[in-house]
Amino acid sequence: MPRETYSLPELPYGYGDMKPCISEEQLTIHHQKHHAAYVKGANAVFEKLEKAREENADLDMKATLKELSFHIGGHVLHSLFWQNLAPEGKGGGGEPEGELAKLINGEFGSFERFKKEFTQAAVSIEGSGWAALALDGKTGRPVVMQIEKHNLNMYPNFKILIVLDFWEHAYYIDYKNEKAKFAEAFWNIINWKEAASRLQS
Repeated sequence: MPRETYSLPELPYGYGDMKPCISEEQLTIHHQKHHAAYVKGANAVFEKLEKAREENADLDMKATLKELSFHIGGHVLHSLFWQNLAPEGKGGGGEPEGELAKLINGEFGSFERFKKEFTQAAVSIEGSGWAALALDGKTGRPVVMQIEKHNLNMYPNFKILIVLDFWEHAYYIDYKNEKAKFAEAFWNIINWKEAASRLQS
């Protein structure tokens, strides 16, 4: 019986729909090249594991599982990222409402304070990584995560509500070294409806 593999998800919008915040060229390369590479990488590691098991061969498990974690993390985070974007003025931007707004205001004091902390988490990442807002199921508190690469400094079993990709491949074509401008633009295309849906689920 053939095993399931990862596949590149389709975007819920067109490649040109995020302009001017993200150009068509930037979004196309990010999705079709970078995200696709993590999908291909994860599937390749699974193939390597399956082959080793069939042949009863030894593997460097530390290196293999580190590679698998990296690629799966990249795939999962990108899949979340695409969904929590929406075209500016067509579901993107603004501020959260309802229970999500209450949750953010209750923890951070105001939306502006949350926005400041989240942005600072993104722009201060050392090297490549992500900023995320996640929900602690134990305490019910929202927490900002600063994820290095795709798989470091993540809080286990916290539900991710929003993520912002802050690898250079996410912004360099459009913003060059001015990554703070990309963080600023993100707030114009964030999909709060998706974040609220994740909270409710």
